Amino acid sequence: MRVARRFRVTGRVQGVGYRYFAEAAAQAEGLSGWVQNQFDGSVEIVAEGEGESVLRFEAKLRRGPAHARVERVEVDEDVPSGRAGGFTVRP
Repeated sequence: MRVARRFRVTGRVQGVGYRYFAEAAAQAEGLSGWVQNQFDGSVEIVAEGEGESVLRFEAKLRRGPAHARVERVEVDEDVPSGRAGGFTVRP
């Protein structure tokens, strides 16, 4: 079943390659969506795909790349768009 989730990740997640880590993790799971740094120092991510793939992606987000320190991951349900447009890093 296709699902969509919106994630807000806080901690030391900017300037450590977190967006590119998220992009690679999403591509490995075949997800579509995007990742973007926020002005408050958090990272926002929207991901859509098969339910099990999104769960595995979330587990990866909670670990993060080697130099990150993930303190919190907030997860909200989103409405699946049904589009398979790939996964992009937004500035």
